[in-house]
Amino acid sequence: MTQKDRHLGSSDSTDLEKVDQENRDRVNQGLSRRGFVKGLASATATLGASVVYSNQGANQSAPALSTTPTETFTIEGKDGLRLLSDHPINAETPPHLLNDDITPINRMFVRNNGIPPQSVNFDTWTLTVDGESVQSSKTYLISDLKSRFKNISRQLIVECGGNGRAEFDPRVSGNQWTLGAVGCPIWDGIRLKDVLEDCGYSDDAVYVAYHSADTHLSGDKTREPISRGVPISKALEEESMISWGMNGEDLHPLNGHPLRLVIGGWPGSVSGKWINRISIRDRVHDGAKMASPSYRVPCEPVAPGAEVSVDNMCIIHAMPVKSLITQPRSGTQHLKEEPLHLHGHAWSGHSVVQDLRLSIDFGQTWHSAELQPPVNRLAWQNWDYDIEFPSEGYFEVWARAIDASGVAQPMVLPGWNPKGYLNNACHRIAVYVS
Repeated sequence: MTQKDRHLGSSDSTDLEKVDQENRDRVNQGLSRRGFVKGLASATATLGASVVYSNQGANQSAPALSTTPTETFTIEGKDGLRLLSDHPINAETPPHLLNDDITPINRMFVRNNGIPPQSVNFDTWTLTVDGESVQSSKTYLISDLKSRFKNISRQLIVECGGNGRAEFDPRVSGNQWTLGAVGCPIWDGIRLKDVLEDCGYSDDAVYVAYHSADTHLSGDKTREPISRGVPISKALEEESMISWGMNGEDLHPLNGHPLRLVIGGWPGSVSGKWINRISIRDRVHDGAKMASPSYRVPCEPVAPGAEVSVDNMCIIHAMPVKSLITQPRSGTQHLKEEPLHLHGHAWSGHSVVQDLRLSIDFGQTWHSAELQPPVNRLAWQNWDYDIEFPSEGYFEVWARAIDASGVAQPMVLPGWNPKGYLNNACHRIAVYVS
C-alpha cells in the first residue's frame, strides 16, 4: 500500500503575496509575540508547577478535574513546557498554553534527535545543494538566500508524528507525547523550490533530503542523528520553506537557529533543523531515521500489540485531521448561569477543515463551532463557541474536526501501530458545573 498526499490546489501568486504581507502585518502588530533570547539554552529539570493534563482519547478514563504536580524545566526563551527527555531535549506544550492563534516562540514545542550545534554564526552559515540529480551544485550564505530569492511568510503547522503516543495501548516506546507536540507560528524565509530551481534538477529526481549540523548522541561526528526527506513533488509546493525566522524573530536555538526546513502538513521529522546541506536524490532517501520502522506505520491495519515486519511498514506522508480545545484548561469549574467560552484550533495535513463539532453528552449530540478559514494553506484554523450546560455536575467537552473530504477525527483511538504515530482521537476536557 502506498500513501498519496491529498491537497487543495495551490493559491495563485497574487493571493500568496497578500498572505505574505498580512502575515508580516500580524507579526508587526505584536500578535502572539513573546520574548526571545538568543544563544544556546540550557535545560535543568525541576519539580513544582501544576499543570492539568487530560486523557484525550474518547475511550480513555475521565479527564483530570484538578491540577496535579508535573515535571517542568527551564529553557531560555521558553515558558511552561513539559519535559519528556533531557538527552536529547524533548518538551511539549500543554494545550491550554497553545491558546494563541499564532504560536509564540516561547510556546513552540522542542523535538530533538541529537545535540544542537553550540556555536552558530548566522553570517557565515552556509547551505549547500548537491545530490545525484542536481544539475549545478551550489553553496549559499543566508545573506545570499535572503537577497537572491523572494522572501515569504507562511503560518504553517509543524506536528511531531508521535504526538499523542502516550495514549496507545499496549504502550509503545519513544517519547510519551500527550497533545503538545504541535505548533503553528508564522515562518519567515523563502520557498524551497526557488533554491532547487536555481540549482536545477534532472528528470530522474525523486526525493529532496536534508543534512544538519547537530551531533549524534554518541558523540560520533560521522553519524547523523536524523536525515530525512520528502518526494520532490512535496518539496516543490508553495508551503515547503527554507526558514530563518519565526514570528518576525530569529529561530529559537532549539527550534533550528539559524536555518531550517518547514514542510507544511507532514510530520515534523521532515522539517529538518540546523540544515547545512540539501540533497536532490534519484531515489527515496536512505538517511538516518528513513529506514523502517522509523516514521512508518503498518501498510495494512494490525491488531493492538501485533508484531509487524519492517517490510510491511509504509512511510508517513500527510498528517491526519485533528483539533485541540485550548480554552478553558481541563478541570475548570464553571457557573451554570453563564455560557462557557471555548476556543481552539483544527487542522489537516492535506486539506482544510470544513466543520468543528462539539459535544457535552459523550457524543450523543453535536454543535458546530464558529470556524475560521486558514490564513493560508496548511495553517491551522481557529474556532470559538459559547456553550450552555443543562444542569450542574460533571461534563466532558469533546471536539471533533471534519475535513473537506468528509473525513472526521475518530472518537476512539485510531489503529494501533508499533511506533505510536498518528493518534488523532477526539480531544476532550473535563468541566465541573456548579
